[in-house]
Amino acid sequence: MAYWLMKSEPDVFSFTDLTNKPVEEWHGVRNFTARNNMKAMKLGDLAFFYHSNVGKEIVGIMKVVKLAHPDSTAEPNDKGKIVWECVDVVAVEPLPKPVTLEVIKQTPALANMALVKLSRLSVGPVSPDEWALICKMGGLKKIP
Repeated sequence: MAYWLMKSEPDVFSFTDLTNKPVEEWHGVRNFTARNNMKAMKLGDLAFFYHSNVGKEIVGIMKVVKLAHPDSTAEPNDKGKIVWECVDVVAVEPLPKPVTLEVIKQTPALANMALVKLSRLSVGPVSPDEWALICKMGGLKKIP
């Protein structure tokens, strides 16, 4: 299993919004690296849900339940092909204590995290060590 971090602006789509849906297509991503990260995801991979712009904090965990497929919000290119892809996710659980970007940046063990190094990337990898530490910082008693 791999771990990821996926960003959404909470005033557009929040973790609470995700918990109120049975499944959500993680659509609207228009960055090739982020798209390729979703194409690399496997069923059952876990991802942190990060509230960007407002809050700037990791607030929950979600799971990949459908592999990369054409993004339903994408327009075909001039050759009639949809180049943007996405995965479908479900909410797993909220973090009891959200982990802010400020705290992440102050934690030496997280200095190389993609969230810090590639701050504009909306879908990025998380190492197993980073995952475990953030879960602990977020107050989870059992690391998923």
